[in-house]
Amino acid sequence: MSANTDLIEAFCKAWSRLDPTEIASYFTQDGVYHNMPAAPIEGRDAIEGFIRGFAGTWTKASFDILNLAETGGVVIAERIDRIQAGDKAVDLPCAGVFTLRDGKIAIWRDYFDLGVYMRAMQ
Repeated sequence: MSANTDLIEAFCKAWSRLDPTEIASYFTQDGVYHNMPAAPIEGRDAIEGFIRGFAGTWTKASFDILNLAETGGVVIAERIDRIQAGDKAVDLPCAGVFTLRDGKIAIWRDYFDLGVYMRAMQ
Protein backbone atom coordinates (compact mmCIF):
# COMPACT_ATOMS: atom_id res chain seq x y z
CA MET A 1 0.00 0.00 0.00
CA SER A 2 0.99 3.61 -0.47
CA ALA A 3 0.20 6.88 1.28
CA ASN A 4 -2.39 7.56 -1.45
CA THR A 5 -4.24 4.27 -1.01
CA ASP A 6 -4.00 4.63 2.78
CA LEU A 7 -5.63 8.05 2.45
CA ILE A 8 -8.52 6.68 0.38
CA GLU A 9 -9.04 3.79 2.80
CA ALA A 10 -9.18 6.29 5.70
CA PHE A 11 -11.55 8.52 3.72
CA CYS A 12 -13.92 5.61 3.06
CA LYS A 13 -13.85 4.65 6.75
CA ALA A 14 -14.60 8.26 7.73
CA TRP A 15 -18.02 7.98 6.08
CA SER A 16 -19.11 5.60 8.86
CA ARG A 17 -18.91 8.53 11.31
CA LEU A 18 -21.22 10.66 9.12
CA ASP A 19 -19.37 13.88 9.99
CA PRO A 20 -19.45 16.20 6.93
CA THR A 21 -16.68 18.41 8.34
CA GLU A 22 -14.36 15.43 8.80
CA ILE A 23 -15.20 14.02 5.37
CA ALA A 24 -14.63 17.38 3.65
CA SER A 25 -11.28 17.76 5.44
CA TYR A 26 -9.85 15.08 3.13
CA PHE A 27 -10.19 17.49 0.17
CA THR A 28 -7.89 20.28 -0.97
CA GLN A 29 -9.32 23.77 -0.51
CA ASP A 30 -10.12 23.86 -4.24
CA GLY A 31 -11.21 20.22 -4.35
CA VAL A 32 -13.93 18.92 -6.66
CA TYR A 33 -16.54 16.26 -5.81
CA HIS A 34 -18.40 15.00 -8.86
CA ASN A 35 -21.19 12.47 -8.46
CA MET A 36 -21.48 11.63 -12.14
CA PRO A 37 -25.29 11.82 -12.21
CA ALA A 38 -25.07 15.47 -11.05
CA ALA A 39 -23.02 18.63 -11.55
CA PRO A 40 -19.59 18.84 -9.85
CA ILE A 41 -19.26 20.58 -6.50
CA GLU A 42 -16.18 22.82 -6.21
CA GLY A 43 -14.38 23.95 -3.07
CA ARG A 44 -14.06 22.30 0.34
CA ASP A 45 -16.78 24.42 1.97
CA ALA A 46 -19.24 23.68 -0.83
CA ILE A 47 -18.38 19.97 -0.64
CA GLU A 48 -19.04 19.98 3.10
CA GLY A 49 -22.42 21.64 2.59
CA PHE A 50 -23.33 19.23 -0.18
CA ILE A 51 -22.46 16.20 1.96
CA ARG A 52 -24.37 17.66 4.90
CA GLY A 53 -27.42 18.05 2.64
CA PHE A 54 -27.63 14.61 1.06
CA ALA A 55 -26.23 12.54 3.92
CA GLY A 56 -28.12 14.43 6.62
CA THR A 57 -30.88 11.81 6.68
CA TRP A 58 -28.46 8.88 6.81
CA THR A 59 -28.35 6.99 10.10
CA LYS A 60 -25.60 4.54 9.15
CA ALA A 61 -23.03 4.21 6.38
CA SER A 62 -20.09 2.05 5.44
CA PHE A 63 -18.06 2.23 2.27
CA ASP A 64 -16.71 -1.27 1.74
CA ILE A 65 -13.76 -1.35 -0.66
CA LEU A 66 -13.74 -4.33 -3.01
CA ASN A 67 -10.75 -3.36 -5.15
CA LEU A 68 -8.20 -0.58 -4.88
CA ALA A 69 -5.75 0.39 -7.63
CA GLU A 70 -3.29 3.23 -8.01
CA THR A 71 -1.41 4.76 -10.88
CA GLY A 72 0.58 7.90 -10.27
CA GLY A 73 -1.54 10.29 -8.25
CA VAL A 74 -4.81 8.54 -9.11
CA VAL A 75 -6.52 5.93 -6.93
CA ILE A 76 -9.52 3.92 -8.12
CA ALA A 77 -11.75 2.34 -5.49
CA GLU A 78 -14.47 -0.14 -6.41
CA ARG A 79 -16.89 -0.14 -3.48
CA ILE A 80 -20.22 -1.17 -2.08
CA ASP A 81 -21.63 1.81 -0.21
CA ARG A 82 -23.99 0.48 2.45
CA ILE A 83 -26.31 3.29 3.45
CA GLN A 84 -29.21 3.38 5.88
CA ALA A 85 -31.67 6.23 6.39
CA GLY A 86 -34.08 5.25 9.14
CA ASP A 87 -35.78 2.05 7.99
CA LYS A 88 -34.57 2.40 4.38
CA ALA A 89 -31.31 0.86 3.22
CA VAL A 90 -29.33 0.34 0.04
CA ASP A 91 -26.17 -1.52 -0.95
CA LEU A 92 -24.95 0.73 -3.75
CA PRO A 93 -22.21 -0.48 -6.12
CA CYS A 94 -19.83 2.42 -6.86
CA ALA A 95 -16.51 3.16 -8.48
CA GLY A 96 -14.60 6.21 -7.29
CA VAL A 97 -11.71 7.81 -9.15
CA PHE A 98 -9.62 10.00 -6.86
CA THR A 99 -6.96 12.43 -8.07
CA LEU A 100 -4.68 13.29 -5.16
CA ARG A 101 -2.46 16.30 -4.55
CA ASP A 102 -0.24 16.97 -1.54
CA GLY A 103 -1.88 14.28 0.59
CA LYS A 104 -5.45 15.44 -0.10
CA ILE A 105 -8.21 14.64 -2.58
CA ALA A 106 -8.14 17.20 -5.40
CA ILE A 107 -10.88 15.52 -7.47
CA TRP A 108 -13.31 12.72 -6.62
CA ARG A 109 -15.41 11.40 -9.48
CA ASP A 110 -17.95 8.81 -8.30
CA TYR A 111 -19.80 6.52 -10.70
CA PHE A 112 -22.99 4.74 -9.64
CA ASP A 113 -26.59 4.15 -10.68
CA LEU A 114 -28.61 6.96 -9.10
CA GLY A 115 -31.83 5.02 -9.77
CA VAL A 116 -30.74 2.22 -7.44
CA TYR A 117 -30.21 4.75 -4.65
CA MET A 118 -33.44 6.69 -5.30
CA ARG A 119 -35.64 3.56 -5.43
CA ALA A 120 -34.22 2.31 -2.14
CA MET A 121 -34.74 5.63 -0.38
CA GLN A 122 -38.37 6.16 -1.47
